[in-house]
Amino acid sequence: MALLKLLYGHTDPVNSVSFSPDGARIVSGSDDKTVRVWDAVTGQCVLGPLEEPQPVISVSFSPDGVRIVSGSFDNTVRVWDAVSGQCVLGPLEGHTGFVMSVLFSPDGKRIVSGSEDETVRVWNAVSGQCVVLEGHTGRVWSVSFSPDGKRIVSGSDDNTVRVWDTVSGRCAVLEGHTDWVLSVSFSPDGAHIVSGSRDNTVRVWDAVSGQCAVLTGHTGPVRSVSFFPDSARIMSGSSDNTVRVWDAVPWQCVLGPLEGHTGYVESVSLSPDGKRIVSGSEDNSVRVWDAVSGQCVLDPLEGHTGRVTSVSFSPDGARIVSGSWDKTVRVWDAVSGQCVLDPLEGHTRDVTSVSFSPDGKRIVSGSWDKTVR
Repeated sequence: MALLKLLYGHTDPVNSVSFSPDGARIVSGSDDKTVRVWDAVTGQCVLGPLEEPQPVISVSFSPDGVRIVSGSFDNTVRVWDAVSGQCVLGPLEGHTGFVMSVLFSPDGKRIVSGSEDETVRVWNAVSGQCVVLEGHTGRVWSVSFSPDGKRIVSGSDDNTVRVWDTVSGRCAVLEGHTDWVLSVSFSPDGAHIVSGSRDNTVRVWDAVSGQCAVLTGHTGPVRSVSFFPDSARIMSGSSDNTVRVWDAVPWQCVLGPLEGHTGYVESVSLSPDGKRIVSGSEDNSVRVWDAVSGQCVLDPLEGHTGRVTSVSFSPDGARIVSGSWDKTVRVWDAVSGQCVLDPLEGHTRDVTSVSFSPDGKRIVSGSWDKTVR
């Protein structure tokens, strides 16, 4: 695999990048106040720049790939036709603070946005009508739809997790965390919610009753939490430099702490078959762990000369991609641990995000050098 194209055009840092559902296009949003759409094969800018009055923080395709939603520093949400580039809905006004996160519902009929104005808003993706979900008393950083799209979970600086009914707007407040809630997610079966907090704990909530299991062990803020595909296990990554895997019924730490990194764990990802975990750290290394035994199954994948900020498996689980502050992207064989390509060079500043395309044939990277590659 080699660098396909340098996607030039943005004139300020790129905040968000995402593939279309079919992997044929890439959308990017930037501090230069524009949204751009790129052909993932040729690297040509096929749409845009779609101009906004303020920096664009978050962008995402609709599930059918026909529309793009963007959230901005101007406190608005916009929906764009992914072919013509016309703004087909919006600006959707109502937020009184930066829109930090936007995404479509699983059926593409609604959009959820979270904002520093302490609210969550649910927009009709056709009419633009809005339901305001009020209750948080701190910034809303993390929002997620349930698999059936009937509920939204949000995490906030007010130390609470809230679960919202997307039709009635009714809210269940899940209290227990004693510091900011940094990450929230539904289980694939919709039965549980997991939250990670700056109070160093992971909590697992019954999505109906609100009953909670507190998972302790981390000694630093829990920055990332995610369920395994079977909904029976949870993976967490923390500023204590460790990754942990927790089992259900009863919820307990059945794996970890996975120790070995000597710096903060910046990114964790699960292989598609759920059998391995990859982690990237500020210690400049990538590690691969057995998700059952917890053993580090490979020697540390070393080569980066700066902290590893983003790691991900390829769709077939055969390769791992990593991005680093050393301005490079590296591709590793997930079995042997060998770096299978020369470092992908070209970025002139830190690489902050990397991801494979759905077919595994391409990699997209975003950087503080204001480019997408």
